[in-house]
Amino acid sequence: MSHLITIQPLTASDMAGAWRVFETSITNAFTQEGLGSLHEDIRDEIEHKKAMLHSALHPDNKQESNVFFLLAKREDTVVGTISYGPCGEEIQECTDHQLNYVGELGSLYVLPEVQGRGIGSALIHALATELQRREITQFCLDSGYRIAQKKWQRKFGEPYAAAKNYWGEGTDHMVWLCNVKDFAVIND
Repeated sequence: MSHLITIQPLTASDMAGAWRVFETSITNAFTQEGLGSLHEDIRDEIEHKKAMLHSALHPDNKQESNVFFLLAKREDTVVGTISYGPCGEEIQECTDHQLNYVGELGSLYVLPEVQGRGIGSALIHALATELQRREITQFCLDSGYRIAQKKWQRKFGEPYAAAKNYWGEGTDHMVWLCNVKDFAVIND
């Protein structure tokens, strides 16, 4: 039974495990893209995700946290993360602000050593099921990583928008708009 994965909301005791997933997975994603030398960008991305985790657990009053995280755990080890919150700057820019009202599925990271085992899909289904419970009907997501874009095109179809050369020559940024009911575990 040691390979059983559970999915649960973020708790304070899981912060360090979630950080480890970000540090390992984000560094790995940049390296796979041939961008492993962009140490400052990698650090900025990791710090941004850590800040999101912190605000999800400790919302301050002026900005009630609309961000929430789910974690995939194997025994007591965090092996994957996913978040939902207001859509980010890249999505707003790439869609001419057409999706500003749609929340974003983000922070989908799975430790490299357990990728390809359905953990990412399980996180997406768990998140969609939670969104359905909250009566949210759509979500969007975006990616500038070419490897992830191929996976998302297989899973979500053609992107809603693609910003050509957004990150430089030959590196596009893609945005998808999805219906929650297509991914929720329970369909009414």
